[in-house]
Amino acid sequence: MFPINRPRRLRQHPQLRRMVQETVVTANDLIYPLFAVPGDAVATEVKSMPGVYQLSVDKIVEEAKEVRDLGIPGVILFGIPEDKDVEATGAWHDCGIVQKAATAIKEAVPELVVIADTCLCEYTTHGHCGYLEVGDLSGRVLNDPTLDLLKKTAVSQAKAGADIIAPSGMMDGFVTAIREGLDEAGFSETPILSYAAKYASAYYGPFRDAAESAPQFGDRRTYQMDPANGREAIKEVELDIAEGADMLMVKPALAYMDIIWRVKEVTNLPVAAYNVSGEYSMVKAAALNGWIDEKKLTLETLTSFKRSGADLILTYHAKDAVRWMNE
Repeated sequence: MFPINRPRRLRQHPQLRRMVQETVVTANDLIYPLFAVPGDAVATEVKSMPGVYQLSVDKIVEEAKEVRDLGIPGVILFGIPEDKDVEATGAWHDCGIVQKAATAIKEAVPELVVIADTCLCEYTTHGHCGYLEVGDLSGRVLNDPTLDLLKKTAVSQAKAGADIIAPSGMMDGFVTAIREGLDEAGFSETPILSYAAKYASAYYGPFRDAAESAPQFGDRRTYQMDPANGREAIKEVELDIAEGADMLMVKPALAYMDIIWRVKEVTNLPVAAYNVSGEYSMVKAAALNGWIDEKKLTLETLTSFKRSGADLILTYHAKDAVRWMNE
């Protein structure tokens, strides 16, 4: 009456467990987010994100070198401008903060892949991702006029040296608009990593501290997706593929691994998962209170993202994770 099949046979020795391990996360899978601010020698820790800093361009370059030395292949840049306006001028100006940071990184660390987050919320006075009707306090972004701003922003970022353009505003048709803008400006080889399925999530809270991008009124539910919807994510993904996206992103990641899996099932394009600020901060808070083993939990979570289908993982844990992997 003893069992014939004994799965435990393959779990008895650490080296054997390594040999049959199905999912392996490496530094090659990771992308590290960076927040650029004006000034010199600025490194301001984000209160709600321990270990994450707003950095001036000189400090961004130092961080980029460290990222390179750890073997992480790329960073994604977010910018906090000195001034904001309704035209989001800081997003598309040739001297914008992301543009300066991208140029500086590519000059100092040319082998590092620089992804530019192509959105407008950090640059508008109202904190929404595009144009609003005059007097509108609902946060309903005007879609088509905003596409022109996104096109200008993408071209400006590519001119500054960004290797990949990553539009995150969830405007209808934004991949088409950006592809047209890049091609017309001579950047037909610049790929687009579309935030194809970006949900209106409570997990973004700490990011809005880091990027200083909280909406001044209303919310983003008229353009970001309802967390209750799964089939809609596939619709968004299929539209972005048809419009010419080269890679696709699901954001957030932790509560949306079913979406990552479903997206991976319908496409052969690379799929990225954004391990967002709230997910990071929950781990950090619990670790600081001694409630969890930060190393084990972080590596388990990143492995889960990859197991669910993510080819790339954008994560604030990236540097720590690589150090732990190399222990």
